[in-house]
Amino acid sequence: MASISELTYVYSALILHDNEVTLTEDKINALIKATGINVEPFWPGLFAKALANVHIGSLICNVGAGGPAPAAGAAPAGGLAPSTAATLTEEKKVEAKKQKFE
Repeated sequence: MASISELTYVYSALILHDNEVTLTEDKINALIKATGINVEPFWPGLFAKALANVHIGSLICNVGAGGPAPAAGAAPAGGLAPSTAATLTEEKKVEAKKQKFE
């Protein structure tokens, strides 16, 4: 679960983005000061630097989209990609253990 401080930074970034305001350390600090929440003084600067080159709108729109598309030919013909097959094998093992204890 996210801490109050982490949520404060995230909400600050979303508020600034929603109002089309450039995300800077000063703007984040102003919002945090207005809330009355006490946070470590170095985090707003780090958070602003981390999001400086991130397009927040596309980040919001792509939540849960997975990741980049797999490279062509990543999955063998007629079969699953190795990572998918390994995941399914692990899920089967977990399911078997659950049934064993039921």
